[in-house]
Amino acid sequence: MPRFSIIVPVFKVQGFLRECLDSVLGQSYRDFEVIAVDDRSPDGCPAILDAYAERDARVRVLHLPENVGLGRARNAGLEEASGDYVLFLDSDDSYTPGLLAAVAARLEAGDDPDILVFDHVRTHWWGRGGRSTAADLLAAAGSDTFCVRENPEYLHLFLVAWNKAYRRDFLLKHELRYAPGLYEDAPVTYRSMVLADRIVCLERIGVEYRQRRQGAITKTPGRRHFDIFAQYEGLFAFLEERPDLAWARPLLFERALDHMLFVLAREDRVTPADRPDFYREIRSFHARHLPEGFTPPDGWRGKEMRLLATAPYASYAVARGLRDLRRAAGSGKRRVTRAAAQRTQHAWYAAQSRLPLDPHLAVYSAFSHRGVLGDPAAIHAKAREIAPHIKGVWVVQEDAVDTLPPGIDFVTPGSWRYHQVMARATYWVNNVNWPGTLAKRPGSVHLHTHQGTPLKYMAADLLTKPGARHGFDVPKMLWRADRWDYSLVANRHSELVWERAYPCHFTSLRTGSPRNDVLVNAGPQAVEAARARLGVPAGHTVVLYAPTRRDYRRGGHVDRIDLARFAEDLGAGHTLVVRLHPSLAKGTARGMGLTDLHRRGVLIDATDEPHVEDVMLAADVLVTDYSALMFDYAHLDRPIVIHADDWGAYTASRGAYFDITAEAPGHVSRSYRELAWLFASGTWQDGESARARAGFRERFCEFDDGHAAERVVRAVLLGEGTSQGAVGAERVPAPAGARSLTDAH
Repeated sequence: MPRFSIIVPVFKVQGFLRECLDSVLGQSYRDFEVIAVDDRSPDGCPAILDAYAERDARVRVLHLPENVGLGRARNAGLEEASGDYVLFLDSDDSYTPGLLAAVAARLEAGDDPDILVFDHVRTHWWGRGGRSTAADLLAAAGSDTFCVRENPEYLHLFLVAWNKAYRRDFLLKHELRYAPGLYEDAPVTYRSMVLADRIVCLERIGVEYRQRRQGAITKTPGRRHFDIFAQYEGLFAFLEERPDLAWARPLLFERALDHMLFVLAREDRVTPADRPDFYREIRSFHARHLPEGFTPPDGWRGKEMRLLATAPYASYAVARGLRDLRRAAGSGKRRVTRAAAQRTQHAWYAAQSRLPLDPHLAVYSAFSHRGVLGDPAAIHAKAREIAPHIKGVWVVQEDAVDTLPPGIDFVTPGSWRYHQVMARATYWVNNVNWPGTLAKRPGSVHLHTHQGTPLKYMAADLLTKPGARHGFDVPKMLWRADRWDYSLVANRHSELVWERAYPCHFTSLRTGSPRNDVLVNAGPQAVEAARARLGVPAGHTVVLYAPTRRDYRRGGHVDRIDLARFAEDLGAGHTLVVRLHPSLAKGTARGMGLTDLHRRGVLIDATDEPHVEDVMLAADVLVTDYSALMFDYAHLDRPIVIHADDWGAYTASRGAYFDITAEAPGHVSRSYRELAWLFASGTWQDGESARARAGFRERFCEFDDGHAAERVVRAVLLGEGTSQGAVGAERVPAPAGARSLTDAH
């Protein structure tokens, strides 16, 4: 008996069916059966299904004699299922890699609950969407097991069949079956959720939910959407037979009305001509099933529910229209208010700009005001030490204020003091461009630190890469860069690139990268402290995986490695630490599996660690593709592996200043098989790796010797001048945990 039975109803999806089936059959977890139900599909789907069944014994095909619709096709598959758990998957959707392994692990940890719920992402025809509305609820559940009676908020999870794994015995015991018609998910989902004694959540995106441009029944207007009333009538008929579920009646009544009012408001479902009839059906349902003492929720939805008791459709429509009008008027009023406030603040900024510059005021920012980070943070720290007469003020977004170290003076963008500080500061230090609304005053000194040694094309060089510069205005970027007085460089390669990519009026300072001082100067104690902060077990070899974003994929995220497999293949005594590119931290990338694997202890997700230097200090080896992190990590003189399985696509879309696969800091893998072999054989730390790394360090660690921040402060803030000669990197910290890498393997 398989662990999972995956039921796939199929009807008129020949263009998507192979992708759907491949996403299931390609899962790393193999203990499942696929029951594909051909709902008398008139296209090429039956032949596709038969071909898959012939190739893979896990696929069984049911050819129904007549078209019965989605709900009853699922029922037909359920009758044939033999697995411990049943999952439903619509045939135009697909599973994300590693889903079934994660589901199996969560079910085992939860001692075989009745229901497991996981997340999804909407995949539109123009590209993938963002996080789902269920993401926060799933995260809040953590590893707990719960029931809806104690946690009714979980009735707000997405109302579908395909985001759950049902224990088959539970479905059979309660005779849970899908009714014909649209909105068939509602009664089964709600019945199962209130009947289940034990529910668990998996904070992981499991399904790519395809939003088709055409062909989706739920987005085709017509009278079929009136099916929703029969579905909920069936649900409440069930409740009438179950007095023990009286507690659930108000909850489900509110959910039913919310669903109906949602459908009513959608013109792609209910036509304007049908709205009066649809509204009358909602009122009729409301009158028949209103629980005693029912309290509508807060907000507009609650107001709508109150209107159902007394207001005919004409009154409701007026109220709805007035609400939309007020919203538009309010939005317009807010825009006018904001514009007036901005005019006042600009006048204040202009007035402050007429005052003399403060020769003892420096303003700092990093990564678009995300916090006290990077090169600016290292410069600020050294300035407090050797130039204490210069007051440093940071520009920080409001949502990052809580992350600031003690004693940091800061302003938030757009505030009154922000405009005052920006108008009066003599020194401006940043690793991204300042907004174009800020003027460079005569006598002010702008220092641009950059964010690392460039491998990929930047600024003006992006003009030949239209995909990579999408959303960027290169001329404006260069116009803002014209304000730079100094550009910091860590090596001659960077110096040449910045002068080419930013044909502006600045002087290059060969100071090295201040943020790397901590890497060059750190000793074993700092390394062990970093490992302890990350929670690395004593004696483990730490493998840091740091992928970069891709310009050939909308959103930038591409899974190049199965992280669970990689962690398993590394074996005992190893800890896999993953750090995503900062631009991917808030999107769907972590929900595709990283968050779940971190929660289960399979790996450590270090994406949110504020100081990447600590993450690098903790690592024995870096695995990356094309991240600029490799140039910083090279200062540690520890092994680096380049995983370049899509180098051709990357360079075609983004462009690169040199071929990292030919001038690599260590071994290069071009497939996962090669990557796994490098670690299984110990080759990742052999003599060839050390020789490649030595050449890489000689070229790219040229000006870093642990004193970069001091050189910057003395040259720029104290005006002592700077030597343009090369500085050799002489010191490196001990290997992680003061162990030899050979012994660590």
